[in-house]
Amino acid sequence: MGYGDNKLRRKEAVGMEVLIEQYIREMKLAAGLNRQRVSEAWDVVSGAARYTVDRFFRDGILYCTIGSSVVRNQLYFQRTYLIDKINEYLEKDGSFIKETSGPPVKNIILK
Repeated sequence: MGYGDNKLRRKEAVGMEVLIEQYIREMKLAAGLNRQRVSEAWDVVSGAARYTVDRFFRDGILYCTIGSSVVRNQLYFQRTYLIDKINEYLEKDGSFIKETSGPPVKNIILK
């Protein structure tokens, strides 16, 4: 194995944030990490973390099971606002890797 066979040979200097993002994409870790980031965004933005029994994110839809019917009704009427704020939060989050064009969270389903 000669020197030219080394796939990791550096061609140009790259920042650590670029290397980490590239590693996450190549190892196909982005979807799982993004689900975690969306869950955290929900907790921070909604303020309903203690009432959220379960959450699941797939195909741009955030499904949340809320343990209190009163809180669920309040959140229901704030869905558009929450979607906008969650997407803003994710835009500022350096750990979130945007995989598609458009906003990451397109809808919220409350159960």
